[in-house]
Amino acid sequence: MPDTAEARITGNETRLDPAIRNDPFPFYAALREEKPVYYDPGLDVFLVTRYDDAKQVLGDSDTFSLEHGYQDRYANGHVEELAAIIDREGGGFIRDLAIDPPAHTRLRRLTEKAFTAHRVKDLEPRIRQIVADLIEQVADKGQCDGILDIGGPLTAHLICEQLGLDFSKIGTAKIAWWTNAILAQIGRMQTHEEMIVNARTICDLQNTIIGEIRERQENPREDMISDLVTAQLADEENPKLAFTELVATVRAFLIAGNDTTAAGIANVLHVLATHEGLAEKLYPQVGDDRVMSRFVEEVLRLRPPVHGLFRTAMKDVEVGGTMIPAMSQICVMYASANYDENRFPDAERLDIDRPNVGANLTFGSGIHKCVGIALARMEVKVAAQEFIRRLTDIRLAVPESELTYLPTLATQTLERLPLTFRRREA
Repeated sequence: MPDTAEARITGNETRLDPAIRNDPFPFYAALREEKPVYYDPGLDVFLVTRYDDAKQVLGDSDTFSLEHGYQDRYANGHVEELAAIIDREGGGFIRDLAIDPPAHTRLRRLTEKAFTAHRVKDLEPRIRQIVADLIEQVADKGQCDGILDIGGPLTAHLICEQLGLDFSKIGTAKIAWWTNAILAQIGRMQTHEEMIVNARTICDLQNTIIGEIRERQENPREDMISDLVTAQLADEENPKLAFTELVATVRAFLIAGNDTTAAGIANVLHVLATHEGLAEKLYPQVGDDRVMSRFVEEVLRLRPPVHGLFRTAMKDVEVGGTMIPAMSQICVMYASANYDENRFPDAERLDIDRPNVGANLTFGSGIHKCVGIALARMEVKVAAQEFIRRLTDIRLAVPESELTYLPTLATQTLERLPLTFRRREA
């Protein structure tokens, strides 16, 4: 993008542009200033980029439908063919759990107990053990990939354990393979050829999940899949999750519990590697949960793993001075809203003492706010603590310009993050 002092938005710019995809923040800044609600011609989507406008959309589920936002253009125009493949080879085409009230209210009540604060706190020692083991495997080598060696294995291992899946048989690579196939359906950038490959990958994922659910129905265990199978409400007409809801929920937990948290961990490691002296400044306070939680929250504001998620306008509606026609697609750009100077003064600066550090939109807002927020924050905080505690002189092993991101609008996930470091002396 050109210098911010000049007029920058012509109306032809698109988030599909690889240059914008790999460094979207100048694009977001230009939009916030010149065209805060911008029709992206490449995506056929309105991008909402300012904080207050994002809150308007996220706070009104009647006008801005999450269900339509996901379902209307799922699979980027190939949904019928995708569905036929999964019906034939993957146990049936099952939509994501992106639904509106009142169905959303029932589903949320049935699933949110899996992520209670108490349950997440009990997981902290196990998270710390996994992180420590991963770091110790690379500490003396002096180098690693923050995605492939730390973020990906940590989140994949933990979510497998919690769901009751055998991580030793599945592994990080397969979960990443499954994850990319699912995310491609909402990322708006896959080709027809990629859709065919992704469809068969989703079949493999669903067949695995279906087998695990059937097993828990016969023999429940102490794991999250069993909790979902046996979950029941006393005051609902449909008090238990239907089988398709079980498949969709386990799939959502597995994918969301892996990709976005792994990306969040990588983003924290990226910040530590690119802010000289930051790890040393934090080291004396590395055991202070309040300080480290604020640090992580501020990094997640600056580098959120989810950049934007979709809604559909159910009627003609004005947002940020722009009239959006009924049934238009909207993408709420969380990553841009987090830089809105009207909400976060000096927004580009990392400031863990920021008074409203927790006001970011990284995990969404309103009734659809991320159900796994407590677990995600815990994983990222513990990873940051152990990295700082055990390693020093953390740096990028390649120029910043060589870092690239997966091709999707919804998330901003580094493809690789080569790092160098030294083991910290005891």
